[in-house]
Amino acid sequence: MKFGLRYASLGRYSNGPAAVELAQAAEAAGFESIWTVEHVVVPNRYQSRYPYSPSGRMGSGLEDYPIPDPLIWLAYVASATRTIKLGTAILILPQRNPVVTAKAVATLDHLAGGGRVLLGIGVGWLAEEFAALGLPFADRGPRTDEYVAAMRVLSSQECATFKGRFISFDQVFCRPLPPERHIPIIVGGDTPAAARRAGRLGDGYFPARTPLPGLLDEMRRAAETAGRDPKAIEITVAAPADPAEIEGLARQGIARVAVPVSAAAGLPAQVKTPDDVLRYGKDVIARFR
Repeated sequence: MKFGLRYASLGRYSNGPAAVELAQAAEAAGFESIWTVEHVVVPNRYQSRYPYSPSGRMGSGLEDYPIPDPLIWLAYVASATRTIKLGTAILILPQRNPVVTAKAVATLDHLAGGGRVLLGIGVGWLAEEFAALGLPFADRGPRTDEYVAAMRVLSSQECATFKGRFISFDQVFCRPLPPERHIPIIVGGDTPAAARRAGRLGDGYFPARTPLPGLLDEMRRAAETAGRDPKAIEITVAAPADPAEIEGLARQGIARVAVPVSAAAGLPAQVKTPDDVLRYGKDVIARFR
């Protein structure tokens, strides 16, 4: 079982020194990965329904909370760590230019030494955020699928060409390439559409919380329909509050649990300080080494 530290860029950890202290503690404790979140803007008085709260609102002060750019935050902590993987959970991909994003992600992985970036992506839920960015909301699903395909071409081909509905380029060099010529794409989301997307094109699947009954089966069926091996898709889920349940998750084929260090998406923080992180490493992670 792998352990990730999630919601790591929020709260006090939006500040540089605290972010570095947290990331270094996570690496020392045996956490395999550290994960950020993303909202470029949160429009005041939005009407879109937040999917992780009965109230339909983000709440908990998150609407006017500092949410650093995830790639810049990860680059900052990458320079102060050596091995911990750098994850986005999630990057709202249809809000971004895929060519610019592929460049930024490849640069991060290159500077971090290669094989460290885990690109968690999602389609987003906040229509008003898309409007503030001057981007369409309705076609975000097919746009995401195409952007993933285009970014994979850019990260793997010496001279890249892609022709699509939303993005096209012809014989372009995009340097640096990721050292492994591949950035794992982890599809996030708790909906059947997200599960199917993970099955069709994801290297991994990361529901925001404990997956609803049938959601993982939906992902596996989509993988089989696409001619892919469902077992090759790495599954990440929210860490259970009771660590005794982790062994059962491993038997179900779950590869990683993500431990909240900040309260978000209706989940309380399980650890709050670097000292808590180190204790979790000794008390829980050490059992699974």
